[in-house]
Amino acid sequence: MPLIDVHQHVIPDVYKKELATVGVMGSGENPWPAWSLARQMELMDENGIDAVLLSIASPGAYFGDVDFTRRLVKACNETMMQMVADHPGKFGAMGFVSLPDVAAACRDVEYALDVLKMDGINLMSHTGPRYLGDPDENELYAELDRRRAVIFVHPQRPSVTGMPRYFHPAGYTELVFDTTRAIANMLYTGMLEKFPNIRWIMPHMGGVAPFLLFRLRGIEDDPKARDRVPKGVAAYLKSLWYDVAQSPSELALHALLELADPSRILFGTDYPSARPAEKVMKDTVAAVTAFKFDDGLRRKIRHENAQALLPRFAKLA
Repeated sequence: MPLIDVHQHVIPDVYKKELATVGVMGSGENPWPAWSLARQMELMDENGIDAVLLSIASPGAYFGDVDFTRRLVKACNETMMQMVADHPGKFGAMGFVSLPDVAAACRDVEYALDVLKMDGINLMSHTGPRYLGDPDENELYAELDRRRAVIFVHPQRPSVTGMPRYFHPAGYTELVFDTTRAIANMLYTGMLEKFPNIRWIMPHMGGVAPFLLFRLRGIEDDPKARDRVPKGVAAYLKSLWYDVAQSPSELALHALLELADPSRILFGTDYPSARPAEKVMKDTVAAVTAFKFDDGLRRKIRHENAQALLPRFAKLA
């Protein structure tokens, strides 16, 4: 039974070198993890992973200079697609765009999908001053909707000042909370109703959104927003795809199965961003293997759902 991982990252030299010029030497509070494409492929073999959807993701491509972002986006997308070309059947890739410049991001979509033939687009939970769902980005969402594009969302730590001191690494909590903030914003602004053809992959089982369904249903009674969710909050959450990266505890899987469409649950490991990366990959495979799915659902999560969403992997046997 094939295994397709839709949530793995790459850290190419061009990305690290360009970010070093603006003083960024890692993601969040962490330095760059050890990564090489050769080791990534070895781990795929060791863990029985047949194909991987690549993205670069956090900390994104915008650091205050849009011209820098435009150059970086093009270089990163071309580098990822070279990896795909060099290893046919093993990889697909999701492209960066030049947000917060919406017009430039639309041009990036055209180049990534039409010229490079990437599998979809990678959007961050927030970029610059805007979370996903912000109406100022509607031109981009309209273009993605027109194309029925597949969008892989990835969180990043929000720029917050004045926070009380805490001692745990922010990645334990802030990343899943930021995914949840993005989902809540997408619901409240009505973006999921207005652009129903975009196919959203939410990471880490949607953050904590499945556990907040009761609270999020408050949008249905909010006079400022209820007309934006005419189908009801649960229906929009059910319309999303969810990967299980860094989340497949038995408790969380039961919660996800209560909320998600079974045809929209995907396998993912978050390599190499998860710490410790190789152990997390091994443990994720083991957790999904051990969970008491029926055989049909296990096939869906391991490969069939990804193959239905990503044509590049459709012929994987």
